[in-house]
Amino acid sequence: MMPNKDPFREIERMVEEINRQFEQSPWATGGEEAFGRDSVDVDLADHGDEFVVTADLPGFRKENIDVQCTDDRLTIRADRENETETGEENYIRRERTTEQMRRSVRLPEPVDADGVSATFRNGVLSVTLPKVDSSETGQNIDIE
Repeated sequence: MMPNKDPFREIERMVEEINRQFEQSPWATGGEEAFGRDSVDVDLADHGDEFVVTADLPGFRKENIDVQCTDDRLTIRADRENETETGEENYIRRERTTEQMRRSVRLPEPVDADGVSATFRNGVLSVTLPKVDSSETGQNIDIE
């Protein structure tokens, strides 16, 4: 005899799996992971009590990089503008390009947004995100 399965739990499991696969898919954009030419490639490492996100941003300046964090998501945006001008006898050419890159990474566990720190050296952005202490996630409630 087969054990009774909860059909609602099975549906919930399937929805979670679909959501997980969609977030990892190359067509996910907007508020989720961003992919494509304007995307930032990142590495996400778990060092026990903190996560470290490393992103390659060659050619960008620190002033043009924006990093935002919530308890479960890190968002990196970078903008740059290049201008070249070439002049010859009767011909002048002037080109301007703008480039915007972005990436939003869902973190596997909540982090302490107030303790996040970032460094930018030689075109590499490193963001350290301390995990929330699991003993601090709840609040004791006095019973009267």
